[in-house]
Amino acid sequence: MNKKDTMGFLGLCRRAGKLCCGHDVVKETIVKSTAELVFLSVDASERLEREMTHACTHNGKNIPIIRTSYSMADFAGAIGKGSGVFSVTDTGFAKKLHQQFGEELDDN
Repeated sequence: MNKKDTMGFLGLCRRAGKLCCGHDVVKETIVKSTAELVFLSVDASERLEREMTHACTHNGKNIPIIRTSYSMADFAGAIGKGSGVFSVTDTGFAKKLHQQFGEELDDN
């Protein structure tokens, strides 16, 4: 799937209210176990990645986490919010985005 399709799907996820943006909000979805998928921008810090990875695997949690090849600016252009970390709180959206990001990363 190409970048335009992936970003369009991400916009749909946001409009449906199933996409959370930013450190504190994403961390809250992880703690409350409502996050189905967590993903990071390519320019997110390593410290943020370590913190989110720990949160996604701590206390028996097994929330998938992906570092995408999209920048914060790419996300800002697509959904109007530039952030380094996002979570998806719907299983269907999470499954599709996991697949799309996986295909996108395999192409590189």
